[in-house]
Amino acid sequence: MNLFNFSGKVAVITGASSGLGADAARGFAEHGADVALLARRKEKLDLLVEEINQKDGGRAFAVACDVADEKNTQAAVDVVLNHYSKIDILLNNAGVAFGGSVESMNDADWDRAIDVNLKGIIHTCKYIIPGMRERKYGRIINIASVNAIIADKPAALWRHAYNMTKAGVIGLTKGMAASYTQYGITTNAVCPGLFETEMTENTLFKATDFLHMYNALCPASRPGAKGELNAPILFFASEGAGYVSGQYLLVDGGLSIV
Repeated sequence: MNLFNFSGKVAVITGASSGLGADAARGFAEHGADVALLARRKEKLDLLVEEINQKDGGRAFAVACDVADEKNTQAAVDVVLNHYSKIDILLNNAGVAFGGSVESMNDADWDRAIDVNLKGIIHTCKYIIPGMRERKYGRIINIASVNAIIADKPAALWRHAYNMTKAGVIGLTKGMAASYTQYGITTNAVCPGLFETEMTENTLFKATDFLHMYNALCPASRPGAKGELNAPILFFASEGAGYVSGQYLLVDGGLSIV
């Protein structure tokens, strides 16, 4: 069995305009999938579509979408279904992270984290799962975080809304798996440690003291490298993972074990 052969499959990736989402889109396309890229910034998606389609056999399609907006998400899913006629794989990658504690954050901050990190998954699944149920096939992969499992003591790194919502992603993943695996739809989560993305490059990666501390604590002695999250994502999306559901995989260089 060629685990990573996605020929004939359609994969939807949210938050695909940069970082881990863009890397995953390239990974799916390189292994034969037709990919639908969703994000708010259509101009960045169009550049990625052009890059993918210039490669042999690449087929990519972009739709502007704010997953925090249910009606906007429903419309985007309709566009994808009109273009490809089906959706086999859903990677819920869109997310936000910002600093703050229960003392410092206002309701707007909490609402934004919940709207994107949790409701964003709910909105895509609400409109994609019915087609998967009808065809009795689907692979859903949710991006959580190592910060769903562990948290940071230094005040400069407090991100309570991120901790809460990413832990919620794991809980939602388990609930969906319990409900939908009987219909041939698996649901799993990937929990990245520190990777250089648009979200982290201008914050954590510019904090020299933080990087020294992270590298000293992490058994791998480094952050994750570009592309290192793709294999776990592709595994959960593969035919070989048909009996794997409701699980979460930490891809953190061992940080969560120390």
